[in-house]
Amino acid sequence: MTFPYDQARLQALIDDVDARTTAAVQVAQQAAQYQPRSRGVSEQDLAAIERYARGGNAPKEFKDLQQRIDSGEFSWKDIAAGRVMDEGVQKALATGVPDLQRAYTAIQEGQDIEDVIASGNPEAQRPPRQDDDDEDDGPSHFRQDAW
Repeated sequence: MTFPYDQARLQALIDDVDARTTAAVQVAQQAAQYQPRSRGVSEQDLAAIERYARGGNAPKEFKDLQQRIDSGEFSWKDIAAGRVMDEGVQKALATGVPDLQRAYTAIQEGQDIEDVIASGNPEAQRPPRQDDDDEDDGPSHFRQDAW
């Protein structure tokens, strides 16, 4: 009995599968070597956290944490590095979880990330986008084929 496919075509298909498999293995090896480099928490980030903790909008847990830092018990850098993770630190950090959940849900729903960030930070005033048009009086761009 003979094979119903042309041998040359079959060999071309096998070669294609082999080439794709080799390429996939190479990509997997490259991906395994990738190590993301976190920039970590900068001094500016720590200063922003401290300003927030001292601000009027900070929850009580954050204010309590700032008092402990002010007393010299530890620093924001210690917290960021994970050297301090007692119950008080955990409570303070947990106060942001509902906001993070809302942000995650908004992003999953397709909302613009910049809008989500701005909605969580009243100090960040985002300039209106050029394509934003609150009035519903038709298209803002007319094309020849739209007539």
